[in-house]
Amino acid sequence: MNTPTTTSAESAGSAASAVPPAGALDHLVIMAASLAEGVAWCEATLGVTSGPGGEHPLMGTHNRLLRIATPDFPNAYLEIIAINPVANKGQRTLGKRWFDMENPDLTAQVARDGPQLIHWVARVPDVRAAVARLATQGLDRGEVIQASRATPAGLLQWQITVRPDGQRLLDGCLPTLIQWGDTHPAASMPDSGVTLQSLSLRHPDAATLRAAFDGLGLTQYAVVPGTARLSARLQTPRGPIELLSASHFS
Repeated sequence: MNTPTTTSAESAGSAASAVPPAGALDHLVIMAASLAEGVAWCEATLGVTSGPGGEHPLMGTHNRLLRIATPDFPNAYLEIIAINPVANKGQRTLGKRWFDMENPDLTAQVARDGPQLIHWVARVPDVRAAVARLATQGLDRGEVIQASRATPAGLLQWQITVRPDGQRLLDGCLPTLIQWGDTHPAASMPDSGVTLQSLSLRHPDAATLRAAFDGLGLTQYAVVPGTARLSARLQTPRGPIELLSASHFS
């Protein structure tokens, strides 16, 4: 079903030496204390109702999704995610949940301040090669996990990087990496009326983040020195809105 896979040393070496193919923003991650709170946040903040999502038995989480794609951000979407309180614990994988969702400081902040932007995910054409490139820079993006879930349109399959400790790295500015199977979920999402206009990042170690982006082929995203923060500008039925991540966590 969902089985972790890792890169061999031989393939890692050849992948790291290759010219990186272009990566791209796949989706923004909004963490909520509960999915109901996330849906309410979406309606109040963005002026739209989020679309359906699904469950992640491997992580004990569930989500709702919203297409935010534009020509500059093809197939981009927004994910509202929360821990599923009724998830089958017997299906959970070893290790922490993805995206620092069990970080006590982060969960306390989300409980106090409400749903918020915490991270982003970048899609790459070869996730194992991308992980190998980051490893040459001393960045351990985690194991490559094979995952899938059933949808009305058929089985959705993907590979995603998850560290055993669940950490996002570089204050959430270094993206989790994903490689989709034959189908991308945004292909079947209707237009939502919300579009992503820009994504910008700042970090006190901007040079490390910039080098990582170059290794992933994420050359289109600017990184500037400063307090760690993600900034996503969206056009919504309520007008332009900027979502900012907090910068207190690693």
